[in-house]
Order: sequence, then C-alpha cells, then structure tokens
Amino acid sequence: MKKFTSTNSYIATHDLELAVNSSMILEKPLLIKGEPGTGKTLLAEEIAKSIDTNIIKWHIKSTTKAQQGLYEYDAITRLRDSQLGDSRIQDISNYIVKGKLWEAFEAKKKVVLLIDEIDKADIEFPNDLLLELDKMEFYVYETKENIVAKNRPIVIITSNNEKELPDAFLRRCIFHYIKFPERDTMEQIIAVHFPKIKKKYGPTILLDGDKCRKIMDLNGFTYKDRLSNSKKYIKLAKLLTDQSINVIFSLVCLMEKPRTWNKKNINNYLEIYIKTDINKILQKKKKKIYKKNKNLVGINIKPEFPKKPHIIINNNLNNNLEKLKKELLNKIANKLKNKKLYKFKKI
Repeated sequence: MKKFTSTNSYIATHDLELAVNSSMILEKPLLIKGEPGTGKTLLAEEIAKSIDTNIIKWHIKSTTKAQQGLYEYDAITRLRDSQLGDSRIQDISNYIVKGKLWEAFEAKKKVVLLIDEIDKADIEFPNDLLLELDKMEFYVYETKENIVAKNRPIVIITSNNEKELPDAFLRRCIFHYIKFPERDTMEQIIAVHFPKIKKKYGPTILLDGDKCRKIMDLNGFTYKDRLSNSKKYIKLAKLLTDQSINVIFSLVCLMEKPRTWNKKNINNYLEIYIKTDINKILQKKKKKIYKKNKNLVGINIKPEFPKKPHIIINNNLNNNLEKLKKELLNKIANKLKNKKLYKFKKI
C-alpha cells in the first residue's frame, strides 16, 4: 500500500505520517486527539485521497449509540406494514437499516472509515465497539447472519479530548496527539491554504538607498545616473517581492519616469512621499554629496514631485523621528488593511 505523506492541501508532521502509516500497515484503528480545528477530520479525507479510495463518515453525537453504527431494526415500520397487509413483512431484512460500519464492511475495496468526535458519546460507546473493531465482524440477530468485512477498512477515530476514553479501547488503537502547529509548520499550512497571504503580509525589510549604492557600486547623481540607478534598485526590490518579502525602499527618486516604471513592473506598489524642504536639508549639511555634485537632481535640476502618491508624510526636519515612524507605519498598515505590521529587518 502507498505510504501517506504530506499532500498539496495537507501538511503532516513526521510523527503524524509515522502514526498513519503504522496504522495502515498493522491494520489497527488510528485514534487522533487534538483541539478543535487542528485538522483531524481533514486528515481522514486526505488519507482517502492519497490511496484513491472512498471515505465513509460517522459523525458522533451525545445521543449516538454503538448499535447505530452496525444496524438498526425498524420494528415500527414493520408493524405498520403488517397492519396494511404489505407483503414485504415476510422478509425481515427489508426492515434492517445498515449502519456506517456495515457500509464499510460491505465495500468492494478498502475504504477509510471515519468515526468523528467519539468523545461526544457516552463513556460506554467505545467499549461497545471493541469486538467489531478487533475482529471486523458482527452478528445480526434478526436475520441470524454474521457480517464480516470483505476488505478491512482503514479506521480513523477522532477525539477533541473533552473526556478520557476507556483503557481497553485505547490499547486497541494507535494513538497520536495533534498539538497546535509550531511556527514553521504553521507557515507551511498557511502557504498551502492561503498561497497569496504570505506574499501580502509576509516579512518586511527596509532597503536604504545610500547603502545599496555602496554595495552595488553605483556612482553618479545626474538625471541619467539616477534614472539608471533607480531601475536597478527596483529590480532588486522586485526580486525580493517575488520571494514573498515586502520591501520598503528608502530612496530619493525625484524623477517621474522611474516612478512610472515602478508602478508598471511591481505588484501592490505603494508610493510614499516624504515631503521635505530641500533647502533645509542643505542647511543640515549632513551629506557632503550635495556640495560636491553640481548636476544633482533637486538642486540645480528641477525635481519632479509625485502627483498622486499613496501616502504623504510632512517632515520639517524638526519632527520627532519616532513620531514620524509611527505615523508612517500606521498609514502603511491602513493602506494594506492590516493593523499589525511585521518587524523590520534592515539590510
């Protein structure tokens, strides 16, 4: 039989894979415990898909009795038919309603039998199924026939851990507890079920234009230089966003042409305009490049300010840096419709 592993729609840990495969090889019921929402029922469905077979589901309620999983004798209907003179009453099998276990035992090929949320039932419910799950057979008293499984089903039993199960029952099962996923496993699960969410709200990094200039060995501050450099920066940003990383690029881009190119080539592009008086920047004299370069865009060459930026931050250089940062993050969060941003990692 084919081994069970993680599928395109279900991420299974190594321990869970081992438990499932052991259950199938040893032909013993697999008891899966775990908190609601940890994928117990989905596991049974994925096992059925992986071996290309059908799944028979028996959902347990507080009023469910073990006998219902085998069969029920409809005596009321038979009594009514006898009063009406119906000929069907001669054959008692007409009034036997087959249960989920009977369906699984009669299946032409091996199927997956899911007994879902067994802990909802009475404490004696599991013990009442010991013989049937052990021997894969049961006796029908009304018709005096013994029903034996043609192909032993793969039995998956789930429990929400609301109550303890009898020891005699537990000893007949292979047990596995699905704990709440670790971070790495959870990221894989999210990637499987919500492939776009990681790209939208994944890790965020801040790229500094001056540092990138040094690393990439880019020189020149003319219009042509800045146009060429901007494209290289954005290609770097696009490379990162293609790997599901959000990028905030701290970059002086005073020409409309590269900004237009950015909008066309980057999905979910967000343009932020930090509105600052250039003369005040010059007075600060923190960057010697402003003195050295005569053809600097924004000084001797007229800048082209953004016409319709997504976000505008007014900075008079006297503002508190932490306050500006908080304002920026809040505005980005509102634009992304995500109230919680991930921490930045500077490179």
